[in-house]
Amino acid sequence: MARRIAAGAAFGGGSVGLIGAAGVGLLLAEVQLAKRSVGGGTAPVPPRGNGWYGLAYGHTEPLRMGMLGDSTAAGQGVRRAGQTPGALLASGLAAVAERPVDLRNVAQPGAQSDDLERQVTLLLSDTFRTPDVCVIMIGANDVTHRMAATASVRYLAAAVRRLRTAGAEVVVGTCPDLGTIEPVYQPLRWVARRVSRQLAAAQTIVAVEQGSRTVSLGDLLGPEFAANPREMFGADNYHPSAEGYATAAMAVLPTLCAVLGLWPETDHLDAARDEDMLTVAKAASAAAAEAGTEVTGARAPWALLKHRRRRRLPDPEPAQADPAEADPAEAGSGETGSTEAGSGRSGPAGPPPPPHPPKERADRT
Repeated sequence: MARRIAAGAAFGGGSVGLIGAAGVGLLLAEVQLAKRSVGGGTAPVPPRGNGWYGLAYGHTEPLRMGMLGDSTAAGQGVRRAGQTPGALLASGLAAVAERPVDLRNVAQPGAQSDDLERQVTLLLSDTFRTPDVCVIMIGANDVTHRMAATASVRYLAAAVRRLRTAGAEVVVGTCPDLGTIEPVYQPLRWVARRVSRQLAAAQTIVAVEQGSRTVSLGDLLGPEFAANPREMFGADNYHPSAEGYATAAMAVLPTLCAVLGLWPETDHLDAARDEDMLTVAKAASAAAAEAGTEVTGARAPWALLKHRRRRRLPDPEPAQADPAEADPAEAGSGETGSTEAGSGRSGPAGPPPPPHPPKERADRT
């Protein structure tokens, strides 16, 4: 199915049906019940977190990072800039590279894949801040708004192609598993999981073909969500909490560092961790079924399937926010920089040090 979706996107095909017509009435009733439960709370407007991270390394040339996508990329559900995935990733990247990171987040809550064209244009409009690396998290709203899967991956492929042409490395966090949302019941839960995984696999195929790497977000990366859904989801039962975003960021960070040549790379595949070289379609399917899996293109039609070890992120430093986005309440929140980044320690780049647990700083009100 993922191959059919990707092929339809490449050759201009129409919508590919993901489920049959049987049981549509029951599914529509389940959708209405889910809508009454999901989003029952109010998710705060996400802080952008734009600015500089790793100020202790200010004497070196900064890395420029772009964040694109939907509410997951924007960090909707948290109140502090330092709790957003963009800030967490920028802080971790600065600690590994021992260079400051200039973060620009153009992600839009509620965005579908057709909004990526606008976001890429906005990100590339400043020729003096062309990103070195970009992270895209998109797909959930495509599923909930029933966008044709072929159209969804076509928009993603176009966005990745434009960013790669501009000289940026790209990491795509594929569609999360909507079957993990607690108020969604069977059989809608099964349908949501199936459709989400099919879209994630198709996203992997087209993204790898355009020269990017992908990380499967799946159930937002970790058994913690299945075991503690009330803790890992935010107040609206839909968007992740601060702990949830930290878990997702920990899985994306190694790939983000690897794509910039900052993480140890080896052609050796660890069989104990189910790493393998497969065809792109088979690698995409395997990644969609297991959260936290990276897919990297090799010689066509092969791809590397990797399970990078997740590491703790350092606490993010306060961003030097753009003047237009300055928020007095946010400025006084007292976010602290990471111990590693603030020490100014010299030496070879290495993995970021363990932070204080993000959950102790999360605003649970």
